[in-house]
Amino acid sequence: MAKWFIRIGLGLLALLAAVLLIGAGVVYFSIDDSYPQVDGEIQLDGLNAPVDIYRDQAGIPHIYATTEHDLFFAQGYVHAQDRFWQMDFQRHVGSGRLSELLGSATIETDTFLRTMGWERVARAELENLDPQARAMLEAYAEGVNAYIAEHKGTAASLEYLFLNLLNSNYEPEPWTPLNTLVWAKAMAWDLRDNMDAEIERAILLNQFPAERVAELFPAYPDEAPIIVPDFVISDSSAAQPSTPTSATALPNEALALFEGVDNQIAVLDQILGGNPEAELGSNSWVISGDLSATGAPLMANDPHLSASIPSIWYQNGLHCRPVGPDCQFETVGVSFVGAPGIVIGHNARIAWGMTNVGPDVMDLFIIKVNPDDADQYEMNGEWVDMQVVTEDIVVAGGDNIALPVRITQFGPIISDSYGDLADFDQTAGIELPKNYAIALSWTALEPGQTFESIFRINRAQNFAEFREAASYFVVPSQNLLYADVNGNIGYQMPGRIPVRAAGDGRLPAPGWTDEYAWTGYIPFEELPYALNPASGYIVAANNAIVSDAYPYQITDQWDLGNRATRIVDMIEAANGPMDAAYFQMMHGDSLNLGALDMIPYLADLSFDDGRLTELRDRVLAWDGRQSIDSVGCAVFNAFLMNLLAQTFHDELPEDYWPGGGNRWYAVYETLLADPQNAWWDDVNTSEVESRDDILRSSFAAGVAELEGRLGSDASQWVWGDLHTITFVHGVMSDFPVIDGLFNRGPFASSGGSSLVNATAWEANNGDYTIGTLPSKRTIFDMGNWENSLQINITGQSGHAYADHYIDLAEVWANVEYMPMHWDFAAIEADAEAHLHLVP
Repeated sequence: MAKWFIRIGLGLLALLAAVLLIGAGVVYFSIDDSYPQVDGEIQLDGLNAPVDIYRDQAGIPHIYATTEHDLFFAQGYVHAQDRFWQMDFQRHVGSGRLSELLGSATIETDTFLRTMGWERVARAELENLDPQARAMLEAYAEGVNAYIAEHKGTAASLEYLFLNLLNSNYEPEPWTPLNTLVWAKAMAWDLRDNMDAEIERAILLNQFPAERVAELFPAYPDEAPIIVPDFVISDSSAAQPSTPTSATALPNEALALFEGVDNQIAVLDQILGGNPEAELGSNSWVISGDLSATGAPLMANDPHLSASIPSIWYQNGLHCRPVGPDCQFETVGVSFVGAPGIVIGHNARIAWGMTNVGPDVMDLFIIKVNPDDADQYEMNGEWVDMQVVTEDIVVAGGDNIALPVRITQFGPIISDSYGDLADFDQTAGIELPKNYAIALSWTALEPGQTFESIFRINRAQNFAEFREAASYFVVPSQNLLYADVNGNIGYQMPGRIPVRAAGDGRLPAPGWTDEYAWTGYIPFEELPYALNPASGYIVAANNAIVSDAYPYQITDQWDLGNRATRIVDMIEAANGPMDAAYFQMMHGDSLNLGALDMIPYLADLSFDDGRLTELRDRVLAWDGRQSIDSVGCAVFNAFLMNLLAQTFHDELPEDYWPGGGNRWYAVYETLLADPQNAWWDDVNTSEVESRDDILRSSFAAGVAELEGRLGSDASQWVWGDLHTITFVHGVMSDFPVIDGLFNRGPFASSGGSSLVNATAWEANNGDYTIGTLPSKRTIFDMGNWENSLQINITGQSGHAYADHYIDLAEVWANVEYMPMHWDFAAIEADAEAHLHLVP
């Protein structure tokens, strides 16, 4: 995000510094002003009856209400108390209205978002909501508005003090149900999988032979675990085998459009904290009572998302008092601020966890535009009209923009929205296309019912009701793990997964014919599921869900199985029944299977420098565990980062330099077995380098790098001095001087990329800092809910300097937990605050 905020931040640096120096007292009192009331009594219009909110020692609220309206009213109220700035910023992102908030620097991003039309889709979803779901969203919005009506500016959050420097006329609008629905689109975008690879393949195929490109996209290993290995469909007559999309179908002149779209995608990823090269994923596993110490199922879940402060998750409990037909909710877990309900958690009968499927649900189509009429495109030999809608972009401090958006049968034209390409042909060496455009088909751009699915899951009492609820889950498709107090464990994959008339979605497809169009979706009844498998466990770590015998294509870009393999190994190696302590050990496991496969290739290298030989031997003796105090780990990862650079930077475009992780470990499995592979040669030298040449020089470069970073004493080169996380604020971190008010860290952490303890770093960033991480960790105990455990990454509060702003970070880094209370007696006993809301 720094690329687009730097135009703001540098221009205001002197002003901001002056404000901080002159107005330090204002800042101090504004910090205190933002802290919400959490004790005592507050009278609120809109409540039907009293509500009690107990906050535990970590500031986690448990809400007790007698009606569903009051329950979700109160959830909206406490979300706004703790996180309203985060909610306000997120709704502006989801609606493509950042320029309303931040001015002209975000016009291009708003243009891209409004072109995709997340808010247009959300409006259609709002119209289709069932009455109960709509009532929940409306009650939630009433609660948010009850809070912000009485808390303006810094009383709502400290960020508004500094926003006033950019946009002195800004005042938050009332919250609406639409604001809730648009954020689901942002989450679907963040968890997308294949579109970036689709663009990458198209561009690389213009530069390299297909067989060399194929080496960079490894197939799923035969030996890696499959989530539902025995899933079969009794009648799959509707399924059609995928056929590869031909690279020769791509016009070379369209490549500039893909470059431009890719650049705009990168900007949006910065705003949302994502990165297509980052290892966004998750771990989840569940064991039956036959394998547990309690005799009841145990489940673990840790979604891997981008690091941020405040966290994406908000922990809370929702308790109807009493539970009955008119008030059906009693759930605890994590929610999204801005949305009612519990996303991942448990009720009195069942628990559920989620990991990302990563299906291929985004296809790019190359559109031939009529040179005489830009609002027409070719389809099956005829010119047909596009639908054209106008989006009005409001710009703080500037003129509003009327944006025409062109929509084809394949989706919106997104190549219109990436800004000025006046010098692109000079910088890229590619002639700009005149009569082509890029359209995006994506399941998130069609109205769905994902929020209704969440509400129904919250109320489900058994596996049949859980599956019925999952049938409404459209996007982003998730691996849904299940367990219940009756001893059942299960799995369901939901989502709209397209069936194509032709092609496999791996490359952009011709959009001047309907030959590659989507013909429908995999029927829900034929999506993979499992109940009580004979193994007694289910592991979902973004690995392959089904075998190649499955008649539909879900994706060809699974996580390649290192995490899943390690989890399965630990389950099967358990010496006796497993308990929560064993699951905690699994959550913190940092064994690097990819490294163990690579290290033997260093054994036969000769070095002229005895120091390098000594350090190489230290790596050979390393056990592969990426602990904070490991020297061998530090040396190996420095070698790996330099190896990635020396192998690929000479030929790959900079945008596609490898970040490391499971894909690249698999790439090296092939390359290391082929000492003369063309990727080893450095094309910038006159020699033809081989594998051992690059391994040797990369190891030496890694050692030199560590000497520069950590000094000459190799005994002090520990992983924790390199591998840290600094939690940065989503907006204020881009403003010099004031970023220190909001950012926190660094915190050292064990783990790394493609490990169970997935504190991933990206080599293309040039350091080892953590970019994505286990965004929360949970252990559900079906034998006694009160024994369940959970930890968030930072804290409950979004208010800088509040007691619960960063209090959980050290606990998280140490792979420890807080109690996930369920029983009222425990909640009341552990409460540090009790707020009574009355009508």
